[in-house]
Amino acid sequence: MSKASKLHRDYYTRIASQNLRPLWEVLHALVPEQPRANCVAALWRYDDVREPLLEAGRLISAEEAVRRVLILENPARPGESCITNTLYAGLQLLNPGETAPSHRHTQSALRFVLEGRGAYTSVDGQRHYMSPGDLVLTPAWTWHDHANEGDETVVWLDGLDIPLVRMFDAGFCESPDTPPLPAAAPPVVAFPYASACESLMRLASSSAPHVAHGHRLRYENPANGDHALPTIASFLQHLPAGFSGASWRQTDATVYVCVEGEGRTVVEGQTLAWGPRDIFVVPSWTSFRHGAERESVLFAFSDRVVQERLGLWRDAAVV
Repeated sequence: MSKASKLHRDYYTRIASQNLRPLWEVLHALVPEQPRANCVAALWRYDDVREPLLEAGRLISAEEAVRRVLILENPARPGESCITNTLYAGLQLLNPGETAPSHRHTQSALRFVLEGRGAYTSVDGQRHYMSPGDLVLTPAWTWHDHANEGDETVVWLDGLDIPLVRMFDAGFCESPDTPPLPAAAPPVVAFPYASACESLMRLASSSAPHVAHGHRLRYENPANGDHALPTIASFLQHLPAGFSGASWRQTDATVYVCVEGEGRTVVEGQTLAWGPRDIFVVPSWTSFRHGAERESVLFAFSDRVVQERLGLWRDAAVV
């Protein structure tokens, strides 16, 4: 070791005792030239994860679990309960006759229904019955509970901003002693699949597809035309049969669900072949391209809305 290197090492050791660290040693990691995703692409085949989910329904009662959910953990972040840096995803199951008790929290949530009918989500006392493909929102700090009045097991995908709220140390949760009263003006929280898909198909029949995304609609708050939730952006997109998208990348790591159809998404050379109810994630600023063997519909959600408001969001074609 050179004399200069030893002097540097001794200096760093001394200042560390004062909780100081030289920026010049870590500057390139803190301010990189472009994003360096610490999540990876991953695919969860619904047919593979359905049996463990049903088994949980047999082993753990709804009362024991409060929310009977299997978390979809990004393989690069085991034990952290996140599918991207800022988003949580999980599969929730409710058997016939079961209820999930009311609570509220500062985390915003979306529910995208994958299987079954007869269940509802109640938001501030207003019930919204759920069918496959429906999107139901529980905005931050709204009372919500779930119940299954039908004779089918119901499964939906939960998407929450838990990691984002955790980063701010701003998480609160309450459970009521008595059921909440209906709100005087409940928030707009339900988007039935039939009407959303009809709008998407009208768009598909009247315009050319985007080179990377096909035809895409944004779920919006009809009161102001903004994103449906303030921290989670959500989209429904259509890929025509035979679609072969251009390579693209964007700063918002995105979770996708195949609603209908069959196709593949190639992420940095890794092929994720998907079909109905399969779930996959594409990391931030990572090259991806969608392709569809059959006409397909994808649901997607990300933290794009937060990035847009902070002036951070970017996307670009990969050449």
